[in-house]
Amino acid sequence: MYILLAVLIFGVLILTHELGHFITAKLFGVRVNEFSICMGPAIFRKTVGETTYALRCIPIGGYCAMEGEDEHSDDPRSFTGAKAWKRAIILAAGSAMNFLTGLLILLVMYCTIAGTTTTKIEAFFPECPLERADRLQVGDVFHRIDGRRVYLYSDVAMLLSRDTDGLVDLEVKRDGNIVALNDLPMQKQAYEVDGETVYRYGLYFGYEEMSIGSAFRYAWYSALDHARMVWMSLSDLIKGLVSVEDMSGPVGIVSVIAQTGKASETAGVAALNISYLGAFIAVNLAVMNLLPIPALDGGRIFFLLITTVIEKTTRRKIDPKYEGYIHAAGMVLLLAFIAFITLKDIWKLIGH
Repeated sequence: MYILLAVLIFGVLILTHELGHFITAKLFGVRVNEFSICMGPAIFRKTVGETTYALRCIPIGGYCAMEGEDEHSDDPRSFTGAKAWKRAIILAAGSAMNFLTGLLILLVMYCTIAGTTTTKIEAFFPECPLERADRLQVGDVFHRIDGRRVYLYSDVAMLLSRDTDGLVDLEVKRDGNIVALNDLPMQKQAYEVDGETVYRYGLYFGYEEMSIGSAFRYAWYSALDHARMVWMSLSDLIKGLVSVEDMSGPVGIVSVIAQTGKASETAGVAALNISYLGAFIAVNLAVMNLLPIPALDGGRIFFLLITTVIEKTTRRKIDPKYEGYIHAAGMVLLLAFIAFITLKDIWKLIGH
C-alpha cells in the first residue's frame, strides 16, 4: 500500500510541475502542442483543440511541449515569439508549482497537530556548563548557528552535528536583541535521565500550541528549510563529504517512503511522516529543476538570459535550434545519470 502511495506522490508532483508550465503558457497565449505525463511510448493520447494530452509508460518526468521551444517557428504564438519575461515565467512556473505543493502539504500537516517544540530555551539540565551569564540563558531563542539561520527545532541538532571542533558561533534572540556568542563550546555531555545515562547538550526547549498563524509560519519555515537542505547536500557532494553512493533516485525514494510508512506506530503517524517526506520531495524538485543545467528549467532560464543579452547587444536573432542541441545532449546525460542511480537503488534492494 505504501509503495502505491509513494508512486502516487511522484505522479502528483510531476503533474503539478507540468501544469505550472501548461497554465502559464496558455495564459500568455503560447501554443502548447502536447501535455504529457511520464516518458516513453504513449499509453493514452487524446487531442483537444490544439493540444494533445498523453500518458506515457515510463514513470519518469513528463513534459509540456510548446511550439518553437527548441527550434525556429514562424507561428506568432510560438514560445520563442513570446517576450523574454513571459518565457522566464513559463519556465519557472513548474518549480513554483512544486514549491507551492510542498508548502500546501506542510500547511495541512501543521494544521493537524496540536503543537510543536520551539527553539526557545526553557530550562537547563542540572550542572549544564552552558548555563552561565556569558553563555546561554533561559528565554534565549536560537537564531543562527555558524552563520546558518535556525528555522525549526530540528535545525538545532542538525546544524550542531555539522560542527567539527566543538566550538560554534551562535546568535540568540535575547530580550528583543540579537546576541552573538562566538566560539561557544557546544558538546554533548553525559546526563542521568530517568536512571539512564544519555548524551545531550543539556538544554530543554519550549513548546508552542498550534494556531492558524503559527501553522502558516512553521509551514513557510519548513519549506525554506527543505530548500536549504538541497543546497547543503549539493555543497557536501562537491566538497566530497558525501558521495554519489549516498544519492537516491525514484526507486530509492519510493523505498524510503514505504519503509517510513511501515515503521510508523499508527496510520495517523504514518500519514504525517509520509506527508513530510512528500513535501521535502516537492521542494527538492523545485530547487533541483532551477539549477543552471542543460535540459532542466534552470538551464533554459540561464540560456534565455544569455541569448537575450547577446541579441540585445548584437541585434541579431540566435537560432533556437543550437540551444535545443545543448538541451538534448543534457537530457541524454541526465537520463543516463537517472538510470545509473536507479540501477544502484535496485541493487541495494536486491542486496537487502
